[in-house]
Amino acid sequence: MRGLVGIVLGVIARLWLATLRMHLVVHPELAEHPDTPWVLILFHGTQWPLLAWRRRRPTLVMVSHSADGAIQARALGLLGFLVVRGSSSRGGARGLAAIVRRMRHGDVDAVFAVDGPRGPYGDVKPGAACAAQRSGAVLVPMGSAVRGGKTFTRAWDRFVLAWPFGRVAVVLGAPLAADTGADVLQNAIANANAVAAGMLASPERNTLGFKDFSSSCAPAADRLPGVLKRN
Repeated sequence: MRGLVGIVLGVIARLWLATLRMHLVVHPELAEHPDTPWVLILFHGTQWPLLAWRRRRPTLVMVSHSADGAIQARALGLLGFLVVRGSSSRGGARGLAAIVRRMRHGDVDAVFAVDGPRGPYGDVKPGAACAAQRSGAVLVPMGSAVRGGKTFTRAWDRFVLAWPFGRVAVVLGAPLAADTGADVLQNAIANANAVAAGMLASPERNTLGFKDFSSSCAPAADRLPGVLKRN
């Protein structure tokens, strides 16, 4: 039954995400890492717009062994993710090891919500950095913002849901070394979220020098490895 629920939610999510009008901004230093694995890092609650980004290659994600995790795993599979089961409280070491093995031997990236599974919000846990160190990957901070949506303020992760056909911004920040400290990672993700919010408030407000790929006629987007854009 949970698998069926996950399938239904995955189909709904795919249709919903396809309606979003996206602004994508990418730090130019990412062009220097076309073949290096990326460990994408983000805060919980910001993931809905990020799901609409057409990832440059297959991407691994860890999902818990809980009942809700079974639903989430099926839905994320339909959204194109490679799902590995595990969490910090159950099977986490095995899940992390599986992600590292796949990244070492395959053309894949990985994504971590670094403040999971239960927060506190924005508190960076070591799993993503550990995966990057063991796989030779760089850490890529991700941020997002929504214009036309709802923030669930009572949820610990302040989950933000974009309404269908709403505007969203997605930011990929400068790549960071795997041994970067937790405080720096936290600030980098927060800055990516701030840049995304600024892009929606004013498309000209791009203070960190990120490349804007919002326009489908921007030819530079095709030269950046794996970056696809959508209006």
